[in-house]
Amino acid sequence: MRLLFVADLHYSLKQFDWLLAEAIQYDLVVIGGDLLDLSSPLDLDVQIAIIEKYLALISQKVSLVVSSGNHDGDSRNAADESVAAWVREARHEQLHTDGDGFDFGNVRITVCPWWDGEVTRAEVDALLEREAGQRGERWIWIYHAPPEGSRTSWSGKRFIGDESLTSWIARHQPDMVFSGHIHNSPFYGEGSWIDRICETWVFNPGRQIGPEPTTIVLDLEALTAAWRSVEGESFRKLGVAEG
Repeated sequence: MRLLFVADLHYSLKQFDWLLAEAIQYDLVVIGGDLLDLSSPLDLDVQIAIIEKYLALISQKVSLVVSSGNHDGDSRNAADESVAAWVREARHEQLHTDGDGFDFGNVRITVCPWWDGEVTRAEVDALLEREAGQRGERWIWIYHAPPEGSRTSWSGKRFIGDESLTSWIARHQPDMVFSGHIHNSPFYGEGSWIDRICETWVFNPGRQIGPEPTTIVLDLEALTAAWRSVEGESFRKLGVAEG
């Protein structure tokens, strides 16, 4: 199985065009949050309507997974926390979104929403507890923010990852976690697009400007991961320690 992972497209329609054109080459395409852009002059409702069309077109070609990020909230819950209701409402048989857990071959994939406070964090915690009983031969999480302390959360000055995610990884020990959020960590010497927390591989493709997004391609049969950006390509065999 070949999985294509991108994150932080931030309403870059050229990058969505690229994704639409390339999706057919993969068994599964995953977008790890921040599909929208809060800094855009376009209203969120307009952005959502256009991105929903892209998601529909991509999911006609290949199974698609979408998790929400901090730019994607379009409503508030009873605790006044941001929620990406539109992401959940977009789900269908070929499109898995926030709160979903599903089997793809021998892999269990859990799609975590962005949490914005105690209530939504508790929802993620409960989701992972439920999913722990469903894990397959391998267990992959999709979660917008990288774990605190990982090189994938290096901002250039400090680590600014999610402490709750680090705790959840320690408790459940998934095989892999795919995140984004910290745009430049793969481009810093102290940062990286890949790291390991105990036995869990963690990934962050970063973000670049231009017609193509940064990407990570995971081959679950060969157990390899490849990162591609304007700076070139990097390749890792998973399970092999860095020299």
